[in-house]
Amino acid sequence: MKRLFLIALLAAATTGNAAAHEPLPKLANAVSPEQGVIAAGRIGPGDITRVRDAGIRHVIDLTPDAETPGFDEAAAVRAAGLRYSNLPLAGAPDLTRENVLAFDTMLAEAERPVLVHCASGNRVGAMAALRAAWVEGRSTEEAIAIGKEWGLAGLEEDVRRRIEADGR
Repeated sequence: MKRLFLIALLAAATTGNAAAHEPLPKLANAVSPEQGVIAAGRIGPGDITRVRDAGIRHVIDLTPDAETPGFDEAAAVRAAGLRYSNLPLAGAPDLTRENVLAFDTMLAEAERPVLVHCASGNRVGAMAALRAAWVEGRSTEEAIAIGKEWGLAGLEEDVRRRIEADGR
């Protein structure tokens, strides 16, 4: 019985976001990796009201405008009375120290709760992992785990290489 309890406890601790820190709006791949933050995939015109109604006060968009032709996310978010910031990351080549520092600043200055999103959540998770390593001084494995809590998936190897190239 004690062993089953320990297994259940370990499973709960390693499932990432079993208990969200923030109520999650119905958005693609939405998670709440920490208090006041929701990470998610792409949002569209039909999501803006849902985002506002969920209490989100600020949206940080990590996608270039070219990914959503025909949808002016900045205008839609601002028209809903929310703050909007954009750090356009097209993919792995944009996972730079300069962009990580900009991401860190955006998070520090964001009104909470904040929604941070890209197309799937993968770039959000990549930036969170690199921030954990380069800004917070976390180990590679700790940073990757944090990134996964934020949505890191397909960019994991690129992130790992960048962290390890930095001497961690």
